Amino acid sequence: MKPSDTAPSVIAVVCTSLLACGTAAAQVQVVKPPIAQYWMDVATISMAGMDDMPDMGALGGLVGGLPGMGGVSFGATRGMMPGRWLDLAVKTQRKPEGTQATQAIPPGQAMGASLTLLPVPAQPTKPGRVPGQQSVDDVPEQPKGRILFYWGCSDTVRPGQPRVLDFAKAGAADYGQFMMGRATRDTGAKAIPGHATWPNETHRQKVPANASLQGQHVVRGEGLPASLQFAVGEAQDFMPKMSLTSQGGGAGATATSWPALPTARAYFLNAMSGSDRGGQTEMVIWSSSEVPEPGWGLMDYASNANVDKWLKEKVLLPASQTQCAIPAGIFTKTEGAMLRGIAYGQELNLAHPPRPADKRIAWEPEWTAKIRVKSLTMVMLGDEAHAMRRRPGQPAPDATEVAPTEQEPQAPAPKAPTTPSLPDIGKALKGLFGG
Repeated sequence: MKPSDTAPSVIAVVCTSLLACGTAAAQVQVVKPPIAQYWMDVATISMAGMDDMPDMGALGGLVGGLPGMGGVSFGATRGMMPGRWLDLAVKTQRKPEGTQATQAIPPGQAMGASLTLLPVPAQPTKPGRVPGQQSVDDVPEQPKGRILFYWGCSDTVRPGQPRVLDFAKAGAADYGQFMMGRATRDTGAKAIPGHATWPNETHRQKVPANASLQGQHVVRGEGLPASLQFAVGEAQDFMPKMSLTSQGGGAGATATSWPALPTARAYFLNAMSGSDRGGQTEMVIWSSSEVPEPGWGLMDYASNANVDKWLKEKVLLPASQTQCAIPAGIFTKTEGAMLRGIAYGQELNLAHPPRPADKRIAWEPEWTAKIRVKSLTMVMLGDEAHAMRRRPGQPAPDATEVAPTEQEPQAPAPKAPTTPSLPDIGKALKGLFGG
């Protein structure tokens, strides 16, 4: 074959490749940032034995209006105070320092005609510590104790459980590996400079128990596009209470159940308890995941993509499941076992105008909006509720503990965050996680 016979085919291949590259480059769509961004976080929170208590909103001044402590303030969607809560935020490129906004709301929200969002003031910069400088208070006392971690809906402890972290033997890497779990970047409403938020120091009305978000919402303010309006449907309305109930416990399995929530996409449960006897602290953790997942980062909003992914990984319980068993005996030597549950709602992401299907057309959205929904609950487990009412220092009744697969001497664990209104749990877990 002569060189001239092959040249056309080679040239054709090269030209075809270049054409494909050119086509691919042409399909990279130009996307410009939106002029305005809006966020709405929606939460329904319940706590067994507290849902029917008198309205705590009047006590907000007594506790400084802290989120989750009775005050109506931004961030209550992340707390544990029973009720319906909203966090709203908006920002615009046209006023980077923040703009005052008014959000017209539907009549069913029962909060008047509108809500006022105010700019978050810039915070003065505090002098930082000199790098490398360490305070005496920064050096924690060597912890003494252990954490036992169980997982899965099961009447009995499954083979290979629990995982045990013994503080007398654990190094920094052991702590990190043991505590590692799934989490997601926070993409919701934030009270930071440049954002206008509700509730705020001036406008902090409590959301009524019968409030509904369904209907048209219109956000107006200097620097905001006139088109910033959207409709909220049933899927993004306040979810019903999750209402966890439990039966059994002690040396037997604990059966937990909850009513199906019509707009829930998935569920997740975790429980924890601790004891401190003679300086020896022990913490027990359990989660409903089928794979080892403590769930530190799962008791919060999750994107639709993460919910789908974690369902496939069997970390979350499907929306069709409304019951789960906690293995027998895992909390028999601890005090005040606390069970938390979360139902994940459908996240809604909006943009105006919508993204063009033709990638040759640049997308220049005037605004985007994100609405996140969840229902969160907490309940004390069976007989453990009685342990919470014992006098301080009174020992818990003896019970047989499920032996771990690795026999290790008892010792305390790191410190976990204290829980409002549950002082004995906070005491039992004192020393855990540096708290």
